[in-house]
Amino acid sequence: MISYKSTRGSKNIKTAAQAVIQGIAEDKGLYVPDSIPALPKKISEFAGKPYKDVAREIIKAFFTDYTDDEMQLCVDGAYDEKFEEKEIVPVRKAGGAYFLELYHGKTAAFKDMALSILPYLLTTAMKKEKEKKKICILTATSGDTGKAALEGFADVPGTEIIVFFPNQGVSEVQERQMVTQEGNNTHVFAIEGNFDDAQTGVKKIFNDTDFAEKLAESGCRLSSANSINIGRLIPQVAYYVYGYVKLVERGVINDGDKVNIVVPTGNFGNILAAYYAGSMGIPVNKFICASNENKVLTDFFETGVYDINREFYLTNSPSMDILISSNLERLLYHLAGNDGEEIQSLMTALDTKKRYEVSEKFKEGMKDFYGGFATVKETNEAIGEMYSESGYLMDTHTAVAYKVYEDYVKETGDETPALIASTASAYKFADSVAHSIGLGDEENGFAYVKALEEKTGVRVPAGLKDLDKKPVRHRGVIEIGQMAEAVEDSVK
Repeated sequence: MISYKSTRGSKNIKTAAQAVIQGIAEDKGLYVPDSIPALPKKISEFAGKPYKDVAREIIKAFFTDYTDDEMQLCVDGAYDEKFEEKEIVPVRKAGGAYFLELYHGKTAAFKDMALSILPYLLTTAMKKEKEKKKICILTATSGDTGKAALEGFADVPGTEIIVFFPNQGVSEVQERQMVTQEGNNTHVFAIEGNFDDAQTGVKKIFNDTDFAEKLAESGCRLSSANSINIGRLIPQVAYYVYGYVKLVERGVINDGDKVNIVVPTGNFGNILAAYYAGSMGIPVNKFICASNENKVLTDFFETGVYDINREFYLTNSPSMDILISSNLERLLYHLAGNDGEEIQSLMTALDTKKRYEVSEKFKEGMKDFYGGFATVKETNEAIGEMYSESGYLMDTHTAVAYKVYEDYVKETGDETPALIASTASAYKFADSVAHSIGLGDEENGFAYVKALEEKTGVRVPAGLKDLDKKPVRHRGVIEIGQMAEAVEDSVK
């Protein structure tokens, strides 16, 4: 049986179901498994299996307190016709790499892969734990998590979902996706700040025991749909296992050969899921961590110093406009030999001094990672070159990953086959993508979508069609200090 512990040393042990409900530990730490399970089957046994079968086995290996029937119910509900590709996660070759397309769900972003199943994992956990209170899902978003969480939890009985996003810090399409969201239990607020402000505000609410007691009196308890929730993180492990299986099936690699995994990341959750897949037994040569100009992670992997005393940039890959990468804490915990006190010390330094430096012990474990970054100009050039040379359309975040991968190959000469996490439809960032492939200016983000479709013939995801014609339902714009009040008002 795998149990869940806080990264900051709390002695309270949780089952997976309890950790999914609680979201964040009482000592402000994040829940991590007390051990990483081995792959439950050989790669050859996964070959030919549909995505949901692989997902069921991988998630169940971590969430051992869920019964087989409970897990089957969760994956059946999550990975169905709401995905526009029958495969769920196609793997496409382009530009000398293999793109793991994670954006064919309802909101056209990789967050759908986990947020389609999280509501099922949570409601199942509530039944298992005989939880009677309404669960209030509290989420900060840099663009994609918000819509995927809203879509997943809309009108789910026993829940309220509240999303905060940075005002003018997401794309026009991303914002419209959120503010038009239907559902009687959905609440969306723009905040006057950036994503780090939103994320810090959410964590502050979670760690306010007086506020939690006040909510409890009204019959609510807080949980999260951010990747701070282990129920959001673990389902992401499955697609890296699936991607490796697909490369073996196609004869790109032999079972046992190593791959490089390239991930564009801001909050570090997506690449941590790849690390967990590697820890389970997927042979990985390098985890290539791709950042935009907010390159705090690149600098960290080069120096061992994590320093957020720096300028914050608004880029055309806004889901990565992040300086405080929450899930890095989980990696550090594992590299520390599960020493919660050491992690507590590092996180206190981050809170008080806005920086920390890790010891040689950590740096040794970090050698499996390579950090790189791409500027906005380089991102746009990568999109244009890929489309003109391969006819393959990348969004801005995937383009950051591809540019960093190209730099890595030039620097190292490493020809290990690469699996690149393709995290969003190009149409979510249609203006940047359109300009990158040579199209002119348009009136707004939705006109860019139309122009891009006419030029490329690439299908517009169903969830983005006629988005500009949907009525706006959520108009709240608040200051950071008003976030707790907004939560209280939403759950009344």
